[in-house]
Amino acid sequence: MKLAIFPIAFLIFFPSLLLSQNSINDNPLRWTKGWTNFDPNHEAYPEPDKDIPNIIDRDTYLSNDLVYLLSGNTYVTNGATLTIQEGTIIRCDTETSTSLVISKGSQLIAGGLKGQPIVFTSSKSPKARKSGDWGGIVIAGSGTINSPSEAGIIEGDFLPQYSLYGGNDNNEMTAIITYVRIEYAGKKINQSKELNGLSLYALGNKSILNNIMISHSADDSFEFFGGTLNTNNLISYKAKDDDYDFTLGYRGELYNIIAIRHPYISDASGSYAIEIDGYDKKMGLTSKNPSAVKISEATLINLSDNSNYQHTTAAISSKNLAKLNFLDSKISGFANVVKFDNSYRSYTDLANSFSLENSIFNVHDTNVLTRLEPKSEAQKLLKYNMFTTQFRNVTDLFEKPLDNKNPEFTLKQSRDSYTVMQ
Repeated sequence: MKLAIFPIAFLIFFPSLLLSQNSINDNPLRWTKGWTNFDPNHEAYPEPDKDIPNIIDRDTYLSNDLVYLLSGNTYVTNGATLTIQEGTIIRCDTETSTSLVISKGSQLIAGGLKGQPIVFTSSKSPKARKSGDWGGIVIAGSGTINSPSEAGIIEGDFLPQYSLYGGNDNNEMTAIITYVRIEYAGKKINQSKELNGLSLYALGNKSILNNIMISHSADDSFEFFGGTLNTNNLISYKAKDDDYDFTLGYRGELYNIIAIRHPYISDASGSYAIEIDGYDKKMGLTSKNPSAVKISEATLINLSDNSNYQHTTAAISSKNLAKLNFLDSKISGFANVVKFDNSYRSYTDLANSFSLENSIFNVHDTNVLTRLEPKSEAQKLLKYNMFTTQFRNVTDLFEKPLDNKNPEFTLKQSRDSYTVMQ
């Protein structure tokens, strides 16, 4: 059992922490209402009216009076802009290798509304859809990466002339995506090539991405390859691999993000709510800084209970001297809060690279997983947080977390009886 020290000095010097801890419990995640769908396999989407061409080399507009079929890899090229009207539904073919690729220099404008989200989903009928039915959405930008090559080729079997990403334009505007759902993507090409729900390659900070839900991805839901994009209001629901993956020197901020995992849904290589690499070992590292991410108001939950919690991993995996700062967040149902690889050679490395503050966590094993000794030193990384002294089921902590239609991840008021401060 973990022990907690609650000195009087803590109350004197950190009164604001106690006030904001109450706000964690009071946040009902209202921003998720009106456009999300936590049970898309029972949604009866209309059949397609029109095919989307595989090469879009001039400005193109998809209107919501038609339902579209995306079949095969579709490339937006030649500096063209693909604009999608609010409320548009795009069915994605499951019999071919199907993805939407926004090539470098082109743009995607997908502006949904809260009451009229844009939906990318499987072409299969209700109850027949599954993770990896189609590829996903790939966006290539001209921002920076921390590889000596300063550029790269997007992952997957895509046409090479449309696969380049990276550059030095961190002010580029490549995409506007808001109120969009991406369902059943992440198709596996082979053992070494898998597609994500949304792959963001070197996007600049003028792009706007918010209110995006990715559900049942067979690989990562969101992956950020370099760039400086800031984003908010993101949901990853029951991904097979990581919910949010950062690499190649991505530097940005995420606000209001949710990752809902299940203990029986995981990749054989290990899956995490957050996986962050300071750099890609295969591509090398320049003198540029490693990936550095600030995340606030995150809800990272594994829907585990006393019968299956042993199948969970850490909520966060941090590798290759990546830097990650968490604030005002909830982490529950995992084995550990964070797992560090061997690139962190001292507790100074850990302290300079990771922080979790003003948050609450509920795990069933060691809070911080590292090979450094003594183990007790690592726990100091998690000071100024609340935690449970014994593992608690997801239903003990949250309101209606297992509701298939309208889950609620607000902390129960009763949690005050079994949480303590550190």
